[in-house]
Amino acid sequence: MNMQAIMKQAQAMQKDMMRIKNELDSTSFEGHSSYVDVVVNGKKEVLKVTISEDAKEVILDDVSLLEDMILVAVNDAFKKVDEETSKKMGKYSSMMSGLM
Repeated sequence: MNMQAIMKQAQAMQKDMMRIKNELDSTSFEGHSSYVDVVVNGKKEVLKVTISEDAKEVILDDVSLLEDMILVAVNDAFKKVDEETSKKMGKYSSMMSGLM
């Protein structure tokens, strides 16, 4: 394979990777815990936090419980971002090693 073909393939991969990254960045991912739901985007920015009506009385008595539930829900959403990113971008790591 000549260098020009390798560069052309690398540029095509880079363009495809940027398209996928933009798609992931604009995708919403939901995380859940017992009484808390969160929505984050692919950049791991928290877009929304919702606390169940059923939980508000229980949680108001125990702020640390609310903090824990938010933490679990956010981490759940972030895990989903990582899994989807790995699923969609993982194929490029093996391609990159093949170019070198």
